[in-house]
Amino acid sequence: MPTKQTKTLNDSVIARNILLIFILIFLAIQFCAIVNAGERGVLMQFGKVQEQILDEGLHFIIPGMHTIQKMSVRVQNQELSAESSSKDLQEVYTDVALNWHIAPDKVNLCFQQIGNKQAIISRIINPAIEEVLKAVMAKYTAEEIITRREEVKSGVDELLTIRLNPYYLEVDDISLVHIHFSTRFSEAVEAKQIAEQEAKRAEFVAIKAIKEAEARVNLAKGEAEAQRLIKENLTPEVLEKLTIDKWNGILPLIIGNETTRVVDLNQLFERHTDCSSPTCR
Repeated sequence: MPTKQTKTLNDSVIARNILLIFILIFLAIQFCAIVNAGERGVLMQFGKVQEQILDEGLHFIIPGMHTIQKMSVRVQNQELSAESSSKDLQEVYTDVALNWHIAPDKVNLCFQQIGNKQAIISRIINPAIEEVLKAVMAKYTAEEIITRREEVKSGVDELLTIRLNPYYLEVDDISLVHIHFSTRFSEAVEAKQIAEQEAKRAEFVAIKAIKEAEARVNLAKGEAEAQRLIKENLTPEVLEKLTIDKWNGILPLIIGNETTRVVDLNQLFERHTDCSSPTCR
């Protein structure tokens, strides 16, 4: 049966073994580096950036000799408000939303030449956006910036891509979220639109009046032509036929001017047709 001294010795051995395991785990961790999804690891040896780029996963390193700088290669979003001038010297205020990412196979050079994400945004991206907007907006008048917005966006996208490429940054998409001008210019545009609407309304009224006048002239011409055709074709024979066609068989009454006697031609006609002897005539 184990004595108390033996039990104490066994507990000490177990505790020592557990401590040894923790030490080994700690040392093992120091020799490992984990690069998470959407990241790349920049490997540095005594502070010097190496050509090797660590992909996602577990990597073994030598503590004290190697250090790892993790860089995200996911799509990043950067929003910025910039001021520029149009071709006709109008102030243009643009809200820009840029989607970008670091080229995965160039993260070591990007970190070596520029630094971390904050340095990339402040030293490269923001100045590039402002410079590109000024260059592109200067090619268009204020009105063209509004009416040819897609063309302006394409110009900004193309020029910004060229501008960021030497820094190993790639443009995924750029949006001109909002473009607005000075208050004075906006009021001038509104006044111009009102004037154009009034001019179009006046033009419509004038055209309508012309059309109505032409319609009246054409109607008058048609009536005159109809009257002319009737006059040319209205012969005595036609008038006689029209009279016969319209007659209902009743003769008119004749009223004298000096007497009150009324002569009914219908009665005279009937009396004349009913009398067959010469004395009735």
